[in-house]
Amino acid sequence: MVPARGRVVVVLLVAFILGISFPGASQSPQAQLNETPSAWFVELASAPLADVDATFTAAQRQNYRGRLAAERQAFRNAARTAGVTFRERRSFDILFNGLSIDVAPRHLAALWRTPGGKALWPVLTFSLPPTTTMPKPELSTALAMTGADIAQSELGYTGAGIRVAVMDTGIDYHHPDLGGCFGPGCRVATGWDFVGDAFNADSTSPGYNPTPAPDPDPDDCQGHGTHVAGIVGANGNFATGGARGVAPGVTFGAYRVFGCDGSTFADIMIAAMERALADNMHILNMSIGSAFQWPQYPTGAASDRLVNKGMVVVASIGNSGTNGVYSSSSPGVGSKVIGVASYDNSHVALTVFTISPDDTQIGYGNAAAAPPAPTSGSLPMSRTGTVTTLDDACSPLAPGSHSGKAVLIRRGGCTFHTKALNAQNAGAAAVVLYNHVPGRFSPTVAGTPAITIPVVAISDTEGALIDTRLAAGPVTMTWTSQTGTFINPTGGLISSFSSYGLSPDLALKPDIGAPGGLIRSTYPLAKGGYATISGTSMSSPHVAGGAALLLQARPRTPSQIMNTILQNSADPKNWWGGSPPGSTAFLDNVHRQGAGMLDIPGAILSKTKIEPGKLSLGESEAGPATRTLWIENNGPAPVTYDLSHAPALSTGGSTFTPSFFTGFASVAFSAPSVTVPAGGTASVNVTITANPALPDRSQYGGYIVFTPQGGGQVYRVPYAGFKGDYQSILVLNPTPFGFPWLAKLIGPSFFNQPTGATFTLTGDDIPYILVHLDHQVRRLRMEVFEANTGRAEGRALEVNYVGRNSAATSFFALPWDGMTMRGINLRTVPNGQYGIKLSVQKALGDDNNPAHWETWTSPVITLARP
Repeated sequence: MVPARGRVVVVLLVAFILGISFPGASQSPQAQLNETPSAWFVELASAPLADVDATFTAAQRQNYRGRLAAERQAFRNAARTAGVTFRERRSFDILFNGLSIDVAPRHLAALWRTPGGKALWPVLTFSLPPTTTMPKPELSTALAMTGADIAQSELGYTGAGIRVAVMDTGIDYHHPDLGGCFGPGCRVATGWDFVGDAFNADSTSPGYNPTPAPDPDPDDCQGHGTHVAGIVGANGNFATGGARGVAPGVTFGAYRVFGCDGSTFADIMIAAMERALADNMHILNMSIGSAFQWPQYPTGAASDRLVNKGMVVVASIGNSGTNGVYSSSSPGVGSKVIGVASYDNSHVALTVFTISPDDTQIGYGNAAAAPPAPTSGSLPMSRTGTVTTLDDACSPLAPGSHSGKAVLIRRGGCTFHTKALNAQNAGAAAVVLYNHVPGRFSPTVAGTPAITIPVVAISDTEGALIDTRLAAGPVTMTWTSQTGTFINPTGGLISSFSSYGLSPDLALKPDIGAPGGLIRSTYPLAKGGYATISGTSMSSPHVAGGAALLLQARPRTPSQIMNTILQNSADPKNWWGGSPPGSTAFLDNVHRQGAGMLDIPGAILSKTKIEPGKLSLGESEAGPATRTLWIENNGPAPVTYDLSHAPALSTGGSTFTPSFFTGFASVAFSAPSVTVPAGGTASVNVTITANPALPDRSQYGGYIVFTPQGGGQVYRVPYAGFKGDYQSILVLNPTPFGFPWLAKLIGPSFFNQPTGATFTLTGDDIPYILVHLDHQVRRLRMEVFEANTGRAEGRALEVNYVGRNSAATSFFALPWDGMTMRGINLRTVPNGQYGIKLSVQKALGDDNNPAHWETWTSPVITLARP
């Protein structure tokens, strides 16, 4: 039995593209998320306007929009004729052709069968990462990591004249660092609130309210968007504690798609994209994403169309690093979107407490969902374990055992809420959490009951220092209002949360990286004015700001070329592993950091452009990959470049918990060097061969390096590929629960029916196929056959571009409503005995190659309608 956790009805396309995980059995070690969207994109057959209007006159544009409107109306009519009851949410014709609708789950199969539809896509729910507020940490060090400080102070660029759209929670335009006003002449010059304060698309939240209430005021009551905007272009005074962003002269458009709390929907995002296009924004930043996606998902496809229309689109690649490879997010996986990975900030300035006997300063961050630490007063300290305790304070502590003390607790073994609650119940006056791995972290102690004492987080080394002193005798800690600047041990390395590529079509993702771990920026004035947040949400606006500086310096730069220029000049960083972190000589995975750290002065001052800006090699099954690189010299003199190869670490093994390998590829060049005349071009062929010793199904990569003879700027082109036969990845991988299942939904739980079952097709009494996908699939199909004769009855379901499951224990539930399609003919299957053949076509698989499909046949399904 697998609990469904609530009333789960038809889930059709829910998780396939979305990657939502339904709840595992009660014995599962990992909590699962059960969301059953009733909102869907219906994509219609004709191309959206953005794909075809490049040469249209105004009259032709209007005529084409009329044609698309007629197509939408024809679909509405056909759906109602088929008995499909739905509520239309939005209609689109510019970046997407179709509708978003709410539809009863029982009607989803009929919706799939309605003529005129090209594809169904779930309207995904997009959530924001948790935030942690810390007073006065560093933004200046993050700017130095990308050279934004040099671009401003030495090159004189601020992004003036560049319009940057921020699609997020809005912007607190009252903030003096962001201009202090809204409207023409202000820094936040335009925008729109698509949702209203009370909107919250998270159906698991107590404040769930999926009904938008749009208005023209995009003010921010959540904080995330103000933080993002500050990174892009705050213009405060460092000396007085203000924030200064990457491009402090840009003009903002604020497109609010989140309420004060919770999540948003993908269709609202596309509506905001269309408005940003109408407002003639130069750059769009989306610090938003949904993991495990194909580039074809509507937010990714719409973003690509924006780039085609001249807008630079930058998006976070996602915070699913702990979910393994192929975990990148849409819209960041869009083929023309600049998907951004996160590196940790090199320094962080933190409020400090001191410890006896010598008043050593300890920098800390407040845990989310706990009262903030005081700025004065002293407490005796105690501890519940040591630096080797694996589950420190995970079990209840004796009542009164830590009464009135600040308790030192090591991270790991259970949730932060559990640790804090156990200390609180033991009488603690405060909790000091320290890391069990190098570096700092941003915990949350959200949970029930609420934590009512201060909880702060410190680094592993600081925790070990306090532990040593407690072992030697009493220690007193004193809260202060002082701040100190601390080196971050993981500074300049990929953040632990940053998502891996490759994209499921083996495109190289992410594209580039920037600082995103522990970034201080503006925050709503009502929430303190400044905050430190970690996430690829914070790295993306660094790149958006960098693009603004480049556009100011080189205003004719095409949107399609921006990614190439930034990638050519980026600086790859070492692997995060080793002790201390980053101490190895190996470069980090290309499919984790892309081209490397954003280098803004390098991009602005570059005189050479190398295309393509990245090499996606695909699978190595066919042998070595040969690619041609074109070098364009825009300088006043010829340049000769020596060619070399810098390999990066590979990943292999489990999709969910990858291992790391040194099995470097070999690279051969058509010539050892290439001379490019002034104002001219040249080419070189590069042949890349996967290392035969590398385990099959690994992802490998490295960098083609162009070093100018006589000195000057070095340029790079990243490459990545898949070792072996991509279709050898097992999709229907055995799981702890033995999926696939034929299942019944009884009350709140799914029950396996390994010997078959009878269904009345009344209410929830319909057959479900529970399936776990270890990898994204190109096509998923359910076909019905007569059990006794094997006669084909038709197709029950087919969906394209299906996302993988997020964890080894998660699954998707596919219902059958007793109807099938034969070609275009709809058929009601009579009562009787049937089977379902589940087929999945592997990513990049060939329709006609049986080896590229996996199948499973259900036990006998008996239909017994009353």
